[in-house]
Amino acid sequence: MQTGAITGYIDVAQLVLYGFWIFFAGLVVYLRREDKREGYPLESDRSERARNVPVQGFPAVPSPKTFRLAHGGTAQAPSGRVDEIEVLATSGGYPGSPLEPTGNPMRDAVGPAAYAKRATVPDQTIDGAPRIVPMRVATEFSVESRDPDPRGWTVAGLDGESGGKIVDIWVDRSEPQIRYYEVQTNEATPRRVLLPVTLVQVHKTHRYLRVDSITGAQFAGVPGLSNPDQVTLREEDQISAYYAGGTLYATPERSEPLL
Repeated sequence: MQTGAITGYIDVAQLVLYGFWIFFAGLVVYLRREDKREGYPLESDRSERARNVPVQGFPAVPSPKTFRLAHGGTAQAPSGRVDEIEVLATSGGYPGSPLEPTGNPMRDAVGPAAYAKRATVPDQTIDGAPRIVPMRVATEFSVESRDPDPRGWTVAGLDGESGGKIVDIWVDRSEPQIRYYEVQTNEATPRRVLLPVTLVQVHKTHRYLRVDSITGAQFAGVPGLSNPDQVTLREEDQISAYYAGGTLYATPERSEPLL
């Protein structure tokens, strides 16, 4: 019998190989279960009858686990919560059919304007303070002297029309950078809304900003804030979803085929 052989047909190397296969298969099953803590079980749109059947596949959704949050409180996943957002759109009635909005798709969470119902609290720094705030609150921040300061500049939409003026800059205290511009709209009763900085084209020479996702008039419809000096996680999603929805629904031509 050779060195390492347990019998004439099995040796230690074979056992190690089989053990690795078993371990790896178990790891795949474990990871697949863990990634089903969010978004499962799925809702079927194939028929009214099928909607009562949970679509979870193999392996099944894991039992709930409680997580302790950094700033107090707990969160459970799977949470067991049902999505309460009403889809204000119609479809062709077959799987994969496109959605046709029935209202204002940029505010009704349809298509690219969809958003998750996150917590109605602001994101926080490690010290528990609101993370994203305007510079009138985060007075320790300033605009670098060699960069343009857009406060007081006009912001224009995809049609070139003015949507308002930049009145402040919102910064991230944890990752020092600009997150939003605060825009005062051109309405009879002006509102202040946020504009994600990543959507902005800065025209330094002519001292204005341009946004190609919505028109100038549509700045009036941007979701507002419950607190003028902070933004909640849900509000961030709603604001981003509004601008994202504009990439498809801002003008009738955008939702039509190219040919």
